[in-house]
Amino acid sequence: MTIKVGDTIPEATLMKLTDKGPAPIKTSELFKGRKVAVFALPGAFTPTCSNQHLPGFIQKADEFKAKGVDEIVCLSVNDAFVMGAWGQQQGADGKVTMLGDGNGDLTKAMGLDFDGSGFGMGTRSLRYSMLVEDGVVKSLNQEPNPGEAKVSGAEHLLAEI
Repeated sequence: MTIKVGDTIPEATLMKLTDKGPAPIKTSELFKGRKVAVFALPGAFTPTCSNQHLPGFIQKADEFKAKGVDEIVCLSVNDAFVMGAWGQQQGADGKVTMLGDGNGDLTKAMGLDFDGSGFGMGTRSLRYSMLVEDGVVKSLNQEPNPGEAKVSGAEHLLAEI
């Protein structure tokens, strides 16, 4: 069943690359008492993700902060090393937190996964954005066309805040 507005984000452990290597971050800690803009995508370094989705959130980071967003999180079913390298290559440092859901645990628990085996990608995340306040989903924008980042893009989510 797919998560919806009003639902609480399930408990899961995500991974962030730090100077000391991958560090676990529990969703309960990430969202507690905070306003977080989350966007998820099928994979790091893929064309739409690299050319449209992530750059939009990097470019609009200050506008999100101005609207009271504590953190912008990019989530993908990739490992922390890949997410860290991609974030560095894209200039996300200090603007967007790159988190890996390596096993897809959170993605599956929210019902936002798909089978990308036909493309050699295994289980992946659907493309979406959401606003989460104190662990509760306030808005959810699932992209109808996975090759685009319009409904799930930064401008659309900003307009909802």
